[in-house]
Amino acid sequence: MRKKAAIILGAISLLACNEQKPLNTLESDHISSTTKEEVSHWDYQGEMGPEHWQEIEKNSMCGGANQSPINIVNYRISDSIQQLSIHYADSTHIHDVINNGHTIQYNFDPGDFILIRNEKYHLKQFHFHEPAEHLIGGIRYPMVIHLVHINDHGDYAVIAVMAREEQSSQPFDFLERYLPIHIGDTVQIDLAFDMNTNLPEDRTYFYYTGSLTTPPCTENVEWFIFKEPITVSLEQVEILKKVMPLNNYRSEQARNDRPILMSN
Repeated sequence: MRKKAAIILGAISLLACNEQKPLNTLESDHISSTTKEEVSHWDYQGEMGPEHWQEIEKNSMCGGANQSPINIVNYRISDSIQQLSIHYADSTHIHDVINNGHTIQYNFDPGDFILIRNEKYHLKQFHFHEPAEHLIGGIRYPMVIHLVHINDHGDYAVIAVMAREEQSSQPFDFLERYLPIHIGDTVQIDLAFDMNTNLPEDRTYFYYTGSLTTPPCTENVEWFIFKEPITVSLEQVEILKKVMPLNNYRSEQARNDRPILMSN
């Protein structure tokens, strides 16, 4: 694994020459807010938690038979799936960062994509879960990044990058200033970075068909879960915990005999 692998953004380059201000001193036109009620109809705890999502979100698929996350076990190594075709530029741009009450979400300008069966799935956003949602061999990592892609037909493909606690991510100290502290806050930023440096060196992955892990729990989502994690420090995990809900993960769902493949 490359030491430069980072939990948030690697190889960051500022587009502006002037030093950026910390989040709490950014001009007001850089931050917009909505109320918690506007961004949150469900939660991860209590009567609004995952066990009640199907009741809360009446038109959702949260009670479906092909839900995510699952425990990645009893998989089959397959020559039929090839190395994931990832087309991330050296200077991907983040449009904004939002605290939506469920996670911290970084939204992207158009450009980056992955190819699945020669069809483009465009990178739209990434967000975090602490701890990770999918288990690999019964092991739950302390954090995961979900990279969400959508094709022109509205179909989803999600790449999951696990993170384990070890070495620090240098760019995180900078990005910490842009974390939206309050629920509903959106921070407008203009950053360029190389997203490829945030992927593990070993691109071996597990593949299966599941769902979004939050309401409306849309099914027929193609999941690509990297076997090798990247690294973060305990301090960086704690920083994210301060601005995200406690344990913002959905519990393991029934596999229901779905096949899991591992790339060769």
